[in-house]
Amino acid sequence: MPTDPLIYRWYEIVSVYGTTIKELIHEEFGDGIMSAIDFSMDIKRTPDPKGDRVNVVLSGKFLPYKTY
Repeated sequence: MPTDPLIYRWYEIVSVYGTTIKELIHEEFGDGIMSAIDFSMDIKRTPDPKGDRVNVVLSGKFLPYKTY
């Protein structure tokens, strides 16, 4: 496990929500994966009265199981 707090939180997010994200991707696209090679990411600050939010968008090409 990483000791850096921000990176640790990313691990935590994947540990807690990873299987749910996987199921939602499979429900929308079928069985397969999101490419980490054909991939982009966008990070934006979203103002919020309770404290600014970090908005992260991960965009990867969907690859059906038979194609990778």
